[in-house]
Amino acid sequence: MTFILAPTLLDPAQLGANFNAPGAGAFVCFAGRVRDHNDGKSVVALDYEAYEPLCRAEMEKIFQEAKNRFAVIDIKAAHRTGKLKIGEPAVWVGVLAAHRDEAFAACRYTVDELKKRLPIWKKEYYADGSSQWSYCADHSHAH
Repeated sequence: MTFILAPTLLDPAQLGANFNAPGAGAFVCFAGRVRDHNDGKSVVALDYEAYEPLCRAEMEKIFQEAKNRFAVIDIKAAHRTGKLKIGEPAVWVGVLAAHRDEAFAACRYTVDELKKRLPIWKKEYYADGSSQWSYCADHSHAH
């Protein structure tokens, strides 16, 4: 299981390349991208900061929880730091499992827990010239 905090562009194809195992019948991945709006404001860019030691320790716990809850063979995750443009990947999670149901469930769990628990903050830059820092909590509306 691998976790990457990357100050440079995430490449989902490269992250998924050579990520396999003989018993893996399923590979599921999620790539979250920077969108052009949030809470009714027009977003032009984001800046991510992370507390790396705690991110790594908490991600190991999340990996272990996912492995214990689901029939997971391997998990890989990456999160960007630094300034990102609209459309750039901000987070990527890939899961290998024997079957698709477990791979989908473990991927969803890993993304949701990463967003809830990792000490990652983002600064949103808005079209009106203002900006605001916020903790990167999970903003999904349906679970």
